Amino acid sequence: MTIPRMVSVTGVKEWREGELRSVNDYLAAEEPLEIRVGDAPMSVTMRTPGHDIELAAGFLFTEGLVSGYSQIASVRHEANDNQNGANRVRVDLAPGVEVDSEALRRNFYTASSCGVCGKASIDAVRVLKITAPNRACTVDPEVLCRLPGQLRAAQQIFERTGALHAAGLFSTGGELLAMREDVGRHNAVDKVIGWALANDRVPLQDALMMVSGRAGFEIVQKALVAGVPVLASVSAPSDLAVNLAREFGMTLIGFLRGRRFVIYSGAERVTSGQPAG
Repeated sequence: MTIPRMVSVTGVKEWREGELRSVNDYLAAEEPLEIRVGDAPMSVTMRTPGHDIELAAGFLFTEGLVSGYSQIASVRHEANDNQNGANRVRVDLAPGVEVDSEALRRNFYTASSCGVCGKASIDAVRVLKITAPNRACTVDPEVLCRLPGQLRAAQQIFERTGALHAAGLFSTGGELLAMREDVGRHNAVDKVIGWALANDRVPLQDALMMVSGRAGFEIVQKALVAGVPVLASVSAPSDLAVNLAREFGMTLIGFLRGRRFVIYSGAERVTSGQPAG
């Protein structure tokens, strides 16, 4: 089996303390991945190779095309005339499962920086199969404060390149369950949700999700589809993301750094020491 090329090495010039020298630098790999449903092309996303099967499964689930892993008969790399199949994944659905033809016609291009950008309107973005996440799930603030350090410690590719986003799933006690890296923050989320699907953990009723970048609308949406009750980010959410989290009762936390964080929605799940109101 071919090992995914997640990192490459290139020669660069480094200026430091008044001296210019030649050194080698590590770069995060970025390649297109075509996702097909049967014979029909569904999407092309720019991603870091690796965990492509999880990415495809997670993508179909968070886009509302399948409601669970049981609706997927098989998912595999598929060769074409020009490549060895490393950049194409084919998903075959279980007998009797049909995908909305309009969803397939979207055939949108997902940029690595923002999955929403290629979609025609907010109506095309909004996945309707969302229910309120587990209201009984709670988390201690001390557990939240440990998540960024645990996520960063698990980011092996980031340590070499400094160029990848990460998404991690944690238990409410702070145990790291799964972590995935990618040049696209939405891809990292789809990969980790794809892992949860394959391991029969969806809906993620008692899990925390931590992302290394900002929490935009699409990240909140994908987490909600998977049933995540608590989503935390080291950076800021957008206003649309906050509105969606509040609508469905998700706990959304931003600026989780050191011993400070901001709760934008669902403060009742933070069990002690949370800011008033």
